[in-house]
Amino acid sequence: MKETDREAVATAVQRVAGMLQRPDQLDKVQQYRRREARKKASVEARLKAAIQSQLDGVRTGLSQLHNALSDVKDIQQALADVSKDWRQSINTIESLKDVKDAVVQHSQLAAAVENLKNIFSVPEIVRETQDLIEQGALLQAHRKLMDLECSRDGLMYEQYRMDSGNTRDMTLIHGYFGSTQALSDELAKQLWMVLQRSLVTVRRDPTLLVSVVRVIEREEKIDRRILDRKKQTGFVPPGRPKNWKEKMFAILDRTVTTRIEGTQADTRESDKMWLVRHLEIIRKYVLDDLIVAKNLMVQCFPPHYEIFKNLLGMYHQALSTRMQELAAEDLEANEIVSLLTWVLNTYASAEMMGNAELAPEVDVHALEPLLSPDVVSELLDTYMSTLTSNIIAWLRKALETDKKDWSKETEPEADQDGYYQTTLPAIVFQMFEQNLQVAAQISEDLKTKVLVLCLQQMNSFLSRYREEAQLYKEEHLRNRQQPHCYVQYMIAVINNCQTFKESIVSLKKKYLKNEMEEVVAPSQPNMDGILDAIAKEGCGSLLEEVFLDLEQHLNELMTKKWLLGSNAVDIICVTVEDYFNDFAKIKKPYKKRMTAEAHRRVVVEYLRAIMQKRISFRSPEERKEGAEKMGFGEDVDGHCDTIVAVAEVIKLTDPSLLYLEVSTLVSKYPDIRDDHIGALLAMRGDASRDMKQTIIETLEQGPTQANPNYVPIFKEIMVPSLNVAKLLK
Repeated sequence: MKETDREAVATAVQRVAGMLQRPDQLDKVQQYRRREARKKASVEARLKAAIQSQLDGVRTGLSQLHNALSDVKDIQQALADVSKDWRQSINTIESLKDVKDAVVQHSQLAAAVENLKNIFSVPEIVRETQDLIEQGALLQAHRKLMDLECSRDGLMYEQYRMDSGNTRDMTLIHGYFGSTQALSDELAKQLWMVLQRSLVTVRRDPTLLVSVVRVIEREEKIDRRILDRKKQTGFVPPGRPKNWKEKMFAILDRTVTTRIEGTQADTRESDKMWLVRHLEIIRKYVLDDLIVAKNLMVQCFPPHYEIFKNLLGMYHQALSTRMQELAAEDLEANEIVSLLTWVLNTYASAEMMGNAELAPEVDVHALEPLLSPDVVSELLDTYMSTLTSNIIAWLRKALETDKKDWSKETEPEADQDGYYQTTLPAIVFQMFEQNLQVAAQISEDLKTKVLVLCLQQMNSFLSRYREEAQLYKEEHLRNRQQPHCYVQYMIAVINNCQTFKESIVSLKKKYLKNEMEEVVAPSQPNMDGILDAIAKEGCGSLLEEVFLDLEQHLNELMTKKWLLGSNAVDIICVTVEDYFNDFAKIKKPYKKRMTAEAHRRVVVEYLRAIMQKRISFRSPEERKEGAEKMGFGEDVDGHCDTIVAVAEVIKLTDPSLLYLEVSTLVSKYPDIRDDHIGALLAMRGDASRDMKQTIIETLEQGPTQANPNYVPIFKEIMVPSLNVAKLLK
């Protein structure tokens, strides 16, 4: 208490100090005192009122407690009296058991009397119900059926209450109402028939579908009521619960499945496009059905049935099952493509589930895949395996067809620039294009795989192409009269190599993304090298053909016959020119290489004739005449300069300058050998053995530095080991 007083004094001191901070406030001390007195009186009044209120409440509570105690005592006494009376009346209650049984029996009899009219009218109601079902009046028929079932169930319930173990009476009632179950089954059959044709019915007679749904709803309510009563009494009427709603969805599910399966009108034997047609019919039917369900059927069913959502799930599951069945069949490559394209692309596209008329109820992103990734992967593996076999067969057939053309009596076709060609490259790459376009419809990954496959098979194909071109040449060499257009078709083979190269580049550019270039590169063989090899061998075959024609005339060069006026050189020139007219039909860059090699080979053969030591000139006049005859056509690429340089050595009139002339020749053509020089000097016929020896030894002492750009020409020319004396004979 003292602590409280001290706190009160301290608070008062603080308040007074706050009021008397300035001298002029001392004049208001009395005013402050009166104000504080009023406040104190007010607080004391409120405190007294609160205490009085609390006291009144306590007084009231005590009064109520006294009253409650009195009531409890009265109740306790009353319970004691009741207990006493109950003990005294036990015997009386047991004596009323017969009355109780009579009451129960009376209740049952009252129920029987109440249903008596219905009991006697059961046969008539059964007939009426049957007629209504046959007439399609489903609601009226169901109303009468409910009356029958209600009478039967009421009687059976009363019997169950009276004596649940009395099966004889239960069987009697059930037998009397036996037609009721048959009517129920017949009505259900009619309902299921309507539901099976619900997509047609909802467009023609939606009222009929609504009636079916109302009947099912009634039965669902009865099922729920009976199941609730079962929890209390344990009684369930026969045939309950009917679960017609559940059966309705089962019927719809079977109907959807049957509709999907029934769309296959053809087989592979009757129509190669059977699967495409089958899938297109499915697409059209499913889209049409779902649009009808979304726009019309939802109006005929209660919202909680979620009929569109359920139908969508049924169609999706039925489609998934059908796609799995199709995937399990022994499908051909084109059929696998059709199936995967439909499953992976068409199904979710605007042509089907992504159609604007199905939005927003159908979310294509929420749909599960129709085929599992494993099944898709297995199909793709099968497709790639089948495609590999097909491509190999197609390429083999294309090559066989092309080979037949090589034996034709007519020249091959020429392109717009006049270059010979066959249809082989166009056929091959058209086939590749078709397969790549098909693969692109499925996925980018498959497209890349097919491109790699095409390039790999192209590599193997080119090896066979190379072999066939070689066999073509060998067959021709056995009989050079056949085929008639050998040269032209060999040119077409060479040109095809360039077309193949261009087509490969075009194919990769069109079907291969830049970022995939590095992925594909390791698996892509280097076909440019193979194609160049085929073209090079083809050019070699053509040159071989040229020099087989020139062989006889080349053998006449540097002979007495040639010196005396043979026309061998003219024939060689005309023949070469004739072949070059054909070689003009070769595409670049092979044309340039071919022309250069042909000129070079002619010069080499000319030089080889010189080195054969077929003639030895006996006089300066013969040497001059022979040197002049060595002039050989128009020099296109510098090779004829070699013949001119050799001719200069031959026609030199002053033997003392022979060393200088030979030195010039050796410096210009550093691959010329001693035996070549010996053959030239032997042809001149005026060089002694000592002179030849001196010239050769002197040249050996001062080796010539070769030009880095020099292409050897004497290196491949062999000199026969015949002595000059033998030649002079």
